[in-house]
Amino acid sequence: MASLATLPILNRDDAPAQAPAPRITPEQRTALTHFRMSAMACRVAARTDLYEACALLSLDGEDAKRTFVDTLIKCLPNAVQRKVVWFAPGTDTLSFDEAWILRCLTSIRENDPASLNFLIKSRVSPADRRYIGYLLGQISEQFSQV
Repeated sequence: MASLATLPILNRDDAPAQAPAPRITPEQRTALTHFRMSAMACRVAARTDLYEACALLSLDGEDAKRTFVDTLIKCLPNAVQRKVVWFAPGTDTLSFDEAWILRCLTSIRENDPASLNFLIKSRVSPADRRYIGYLLGQISEQFSQV
């Protein structure tokens, strides 16, 4: 009979170092900071119905970027049917949710609809996929104008 080896219990001082921060472009860092700042501001705001929010969005004006980002932040928890994790601005590490949004935006920018479709289908409820895709597309367009 083979014996089982157990992993040693690490003392607090022996704990492994935090994983290195993922490499993201300066443009992605700017977008991420914008998302994080908006998430901080939207914490106290009421949740918004995704369909109504998309119908009310204005496509013109200098507030368009803020409006689309705020709407995505408010509606995303309902669309993915769970809490979305946002780290504080300036944090080097990314949450899974932040990385997912950056991957979606990259897929849009690189004109890779297959990857975007996979990413959205993997997390967003079927009824909300069209609206989340619309918001991500508008956000990508707004950030490309910077």
